Amino acid sequence: MAQVYRAADPLAHTFSIVARDPQTGDMAVAVQSHWFSVGTSVSWGEAGVGVVATQSFTNKSFGPRGLALLKSGKTAQQALDELLRTDEGRDVRQVAILDAQGRVATHTGSKCIDMAGQQQGNQFSVQANMMLNNTVPAAMAKAYEQNAKLPFAERVVAALEAAQAAGGDIRGRQSAAILIVRGKATDAPWTDRLLDLRVDDSAEPLKELARLLRLHRAYEHMNAGDLAVEKNDVPGAIREYQAAEKLFPDNLEMKYWHAISLANKQQVPAALKMLQPIFKQDPNWRTLTQRLPKVGLLTVSDAELKQILAL
Repeated sequence: MAQVYRAADPLAHTFSIVARDPQTGDMAVAVQSHWFSVGTSVSWGEAGVGVVATQSFTNKSFGPRGLALLKSGKTAQQALDELLRTDEGRDVRQVAILDAQGRVATHTGSKCIDMAGQQQGNQFSVQANMMLNNTVPAAMAKAYEQNAKLPFAERVVAALEAAQAAGGDIRGRQSAAILIVRGKATDAPWTDRLLDLRVDDSAEPLKELARLLRLHRAYEHMNAGDLAVEKNDVPGAIREYQAAEKLFPDNLEMKYWHAISLANKQQVPAALKMLQPIFKQDPNWRTLTQRLPKVGLLTVSDAELKQILAL
């Protein structure tokens, strides 16, 4: 084993899932491990190409090389076969590849540390090694299949949560990650990575990952609200900011832009009611408010502005 393991490579013994959303074609790879910053080692993906999970005694090159093989036209199985053919450490590797057509290929080396295993399903694969018991892959697959009505990201996280509930990594837990890319690449590649969340070091990485996913959903509403503001759709902005605020009611920024939208809709009394506790908690929001009229983001009268700033 020492002949194939290099000190620069992470020992990312772990459980993971690769999956394709049959509705949208989007592709995900998600992982948890008792290893620092597992998302920087295990999970790889490219829009319109596929996703890769490389774990156990990790060969990080399998990520970019696997994606390059898929991009050249090889299927998931052909890409995996090529990676393993040239790897002397294939017996200690665990790898899963999913291509843009939803085809999966998985390898669990004969010298991966028990409990180790894998299970494939319709356009997904789950794999695990160094688990407390041998029930983890089946639990992951069951959870993924039974949560088909959830949004894709939440469905993938449900599989990770099922793995932990079934025993998880025998060493415990430390980090987790989820990456989702588009099924088809666009002319705006900066939009092709739909979700990229990592928890590098936490006593409860899956709980933190789920919290970040909820926060991501909240900021999707915030972004939609900002877009509505750009289009002078104040009612639409208010709806989106309210939706964000419901997800994270203690977030001052979400409350603040909701209040500013109310003010712009001539609902200054309602805005004042929201802004007062915000300014009390952090006066910098009052200072920011003073700067908004100059750039057209606050369109109240001078008298109303003085009323707001006097809070």
